[in-house]
Amino acid sequence: MSKILAIESSCDDTAAAVISDRKILSNITSSQKIHEKFGGVVPELASREHQKNIIYVVQTALNQADITKNDLDAIAFTQGPGLMGSLLVGVSFAKAMAQGLEIPIITVDHLEAHLAAHFIDEPKPEFPFLCLLVSGGHTIIVKMENETDFQVIGKTTDDAAGEAFDKAAKILGLPYPGGPMIDKSAEGGNVHAYQFPEPDMPGFDFSFSGLKTSFLYFIRDHIKADPDFVSKNIADICASYQHRIVSYLLSQLQKASLETGITNIGISGGVAANSYLRKMLGLKQEQEGFKVYIPKFEYCTDNAGMVAMAASFKYEAGTFAGLDTSPYARKA
Repeated sequence: MSKILAIESSCDDTAAAVISDRKILSNITSSQKIHEKFGGVVPELASREHQKNIIYVVQTALNQADITKNDLDAIAFTQGPGLMGSLLVGVSFAKAMAQGLEIPIITVDHLEAHLAAHFIDEPKPEFPFLCLLVSGGHTIIVKMENETDFQVIGKTTDDAAGEAFDKAAKILGLPYPGGPMIDKSAEGGNVHAYQFPEPDMPGFDFSFSGLKTSFLYFIRDHIKADPDFVSKNIADICASYQHRIVSYLLSQLQKASLETGITNIGISGGVAANSYLRKMLGLKQEQEGFKVYIPKFEYCTDNAGMVAMAASFKYEAGTFAGLDTSPYARKA
């Protein structure tokens, strides 16, 4: 029974997991609270925190899996995309550990890992299926023929949906991370209280820069008329803005479903944890006949369990990397 240690360090979460024959034995994540006071991730601080945390996180993952490092058959890591300094910590640690243990290394693309999250637990998606991968850095629609054969058929041309949430939260004065705060603040709000424009993009692509600008001007103009506008209407503002982002995401996803004829639908990435997105996708399942697959919450945000699952596919195929492998901040 092969055992793989997986390391994820693409942004501000230091994570490690152990997988054996496609079964997750442990999944440990250490989140960095230091960025909250800055209202966003500070790359240099993130890489320093990874250096502090990685040994403890890896050892905890091994302990929880009830194995030692000598039981490992391979070590996997997120190669990119992500923050270069953060990636370097995970990549360097993994390569050094693998070299010391004389076992192979496996590289995993961060986006492939988010797709692989769907295959960790039951029910697993039926093929073919469409995956809406939506996070702070990515918003794409992927057509999957099987676990490793996939094609990006729609992507954002500028900002990601998660970034649109975070920027709006910052404008409203909500604490970081902004996406979950928008979701929480929207509770009880009227989703139709305010109308924000839906971007118009060809095909299945996305664009959020115009929506962000529209929101900025909306808040600015209303505050001029009433300085207490935000505090008095925070629930309605968040609910309306969240509704526009989610309805736009699902509009493009439905368009892709109609054109491809695929009704097996998955969502992954950090924004997949958004309660309103999950609710509206549930309605689509009832009304449109979608068969929806959503990974557990712990596998939606950045984690090493999804990296481990993606790595297990490569291990089975005998796809290993050399020690000259380097991380990449973004795909070429």
